[in-house]
Parts: sequence; C-alpha cells; structure tokens
Amino acid sequence: MTGEERSRVLVTGAGGFLGSALCARLHATGAQVHGAGRHPPPVEVPCARWWTADLAEGGIAEELIAAIRPHTVFHLAGEVTGRREPGVLLPTYHANLTSTVNLLAAATAVGCGRLVLAGSLEEPDSADVLATPSSPYAASKWAASAYARMCYALYDTPVVIARIFMVYGPRQRNAHKLIPYVITSLLRGEAPALAGGGREIDWIYIDDVVSGLLALAAADALVGETVDLGSGQPVTVRTLVEALVRITGSAARPVFGALQERPMEQVRRADTGSTFTRLGWRPTVALEQGLAHTVAWYAAHVGERASAMVKDLA
Repeated sequence: MTGEERSRVLVTGAGGFLGSALCARLHATGAQVHGAGRHPPPVEVPCARWWTADLAEGGIAEELIAAIRPHTVFHLAGEVTGRREPGVLLPTYHANLTSTVNLLAAATAVGCGRLVLAGSLEEPDSADVLATPSSPYAASKWAASAYARMCYALYDTPVVIARIFMVYGPRQRNAHKLIPYVITSLLRGEAPALAGGGREIDWIYIDDVVSGLLALAAADALVGETVDLGSGQPVTVRTLVEALVRITGSAARPVFGALQERPMEQVRRADTGSTFTRLGWRPTVALEQGLAHTVAWYAAHVGERASAMVKDLA
C-alpha cells in the first residue's frame, strides 16, 4: 500500500462539531480527507471532497467506500440527543444503528485499513447483560457497539470503538447543548434556566478527543476493543456552570431547578488509566483552561457587548 493510499481518510458526520475539528487536524497533516454528511456542511470543512450521503439508506455506504477506497474511516455521523420521548425512537435508530451496520457491512465487504467508531458515555456497561439504556440514543449507540464487536469477532472487520465522553470546546454551534447555551446566555446578560445541576459529567476538550481518535486509528493492537476518551474527572453541572459565571464575569445568575431532571441520567467516569496503558493517550487540557478557550471563542462571535464582559482569558 502506497503512502497516498494510507493517507486517504473518510470522515462521516464531517460537518458536525467533532467531525469538522477532526477534518481540520487531518488536513493539516497532509491527509487526503473525504468528508461525508446527510447535508452540505453548515461551515467550511477542509477536505478534498465532500460527499452528501445518508448512510442509513441501503447501498450508500458500500458505494461510498468503493468510490473513495479509504484506508481509515472515522464514523462520527449520527443523531445526538438526550430526549426521551417516543418521537426520537426511529430517528436515532436509523441515524445511529442502521447507518453503522451499513458501514460495518461495507467495510467488511469492500475493505479498509481501520474503522474508528464513535461510541458514547451514554452506553450501558457492555459487561452488564441486564443493563437498560437510559434513552433511545443510548440504546442505538449500545447496539451499534455490539454490532461492531460482532463484526470484528466473526469477520475480522478492523473496527475499534472510541467511547467518547462529553465533548466541549470552541465552534460548537448547537445552542441546545449545555455549555454553548450557558455561555451565550451569560454573555448576553441572560440567566440560563437549568435543572438541579447535581449530575456529574466527565467533560473532555475537543482537541484532546481529536488526538485520541488519531491515536486509535494507528493502534493496531486495539482493533476489536473499546477505549475510553474522557478526562476521568467528572464534575457536577452546577460546578461547571459556576466556573462559566466566573470566567465570563457575567452579572446574570443561573436558575437551577427551573427545568425538570431527565429520568435515568447516567454518571460515568472514563477509565483513563486503562486508556493510557493501552493507547498511550491522556487528556492535556484542564477543564478551567478549556472553558476559558471556549468562552473566548463565543465572546468573539456573540458580539462586542459580550466580548467586553469577558475577563482575563489570556
């Protein structure tokens, strides 16, 4: 295999928060990056070619793999939601499970050097056969990981699962996510309405996740395994929000208890010791530092009035 062939990479979900950051890093290394998504990207994504494709549709994944012939596939596409209502059952099933099974089948039939699959902290522990997923999203990701392990065991599909914890950082444009919502509210002088704030979450900075994904793509010994990408240091939502109030210098005060708690919220801590032993990767950006970088980016994009409220971010 030539160097050019090894550098050919496909990133699904390339227009998303994590996908676009991964594409930028890959492009900077000289990789030939192919980005794919169900829609044209909302922002410019540095890639050799963009493919508008819905992997949940039959035959599309195999056509894509056959056309690109990537050495490495990063499968980040999916429907990310914490909602519990029945209306999200089918969208998460198709976007997360059907698309992943189609891609696993294509990678098995056509071939590739490595398939890095984005798992989730919301997945139950695979060792607990009686575990119940906490949401349709969690169920779909759990099932997708099970299919990946099966494909490796039966067909030697070169897949590795990155169990990614709660990613945050600059350029996250989903206003429904906690950190973007809280930061933009505070910068505008508005009080964010929140649930109780007692849930502990393992936060991980975007640049660290990208580094972890790249390390997994090169780790031959970890094919077929699941590896945690997290900080290993969960903090409560209240602690996180209080840090954002301090960093922004906003006079607005968050309203805890204004929203109902979601049922069956999970608290999980990344096993960073195991990850470092097996992968040689550990996060390098501390939470306070990552939040400061994130606030600075939003301040620059929310407006001059918001920027004036940010203090000592250097």
